[in-house]
Amino acid sequence: MTTELNLIETRAMLLYVAEKMEDSVDALTQADKAIGDGDHGIGMGRGFAAVRQKLDGASFNTLDELLKAAGMALVTSVGGAAGVIFGTLFRGGAKNLTGKTSFDSAALAAMLSDGLAAIEERGKAKPGDKTMIDALDPAATRAQQLTAVPLSEALPQVTEAAREGMEASKNMIATMGRAKTLGERALGHPDPGAVSTYFILKFMSEYVATK
Repeated sequence: MTTELNLIETRAMLLYVAEKMEDSVDALTQADKAIGDGDHGIGMGRGFAAVRQKLDGASFNTLDELLKAAGMALVTSVGGAAGVIFGTLFRGGAKNLTGKTSFDSAALAAMLSDGLAAIEERGKAKPGDKTMIDALDPAATRAQQLTAVPLSEALPQVTEAAREGMEASKNMIATMGRAKTLGERALGHPDPGAVSTYFILKFMSEYVATK
């Protein structure tokens, strides 16, 4: 049972996530080809390669410093809306983690809730619009309910909430992004950003399960 990760372990977790996201390029590309222009996987792969390069061998004094570094790497390398949105998840998620040196269930909840709020403010999307928010919103809600339990117990449940949100996005008609032009033709396919959100949490959970 893992209650929390120290800064070195949290950096290692993000490096694991980055490596696994790079390995997921094909899956994300296929998801995007169904309702987008097919470049989401390539962009996310490029972005998380930049995260890996930014974090590998670097040292950080606080959790917010670490998350902001990861977020900035995504913003400056992914390109397009996805870079800004996923960069905002990490940068906005650092808002209330200033000075914190360990990543526990409360930090997870803060990261997801604050990241969600920052993304909603920037992109003006809301649950039901068939965006990454449809995975992030239920994950953030579940995380807030689990702040007192060990991280190794919270993350799988938060990941499952994201997966259910991603699956639910299949039944939504997009009101934002490229999929908006498809109307009902986008039905049956999950939002690629929701898939990426689920993957990020799944890989975080996988790493914590090894501790």
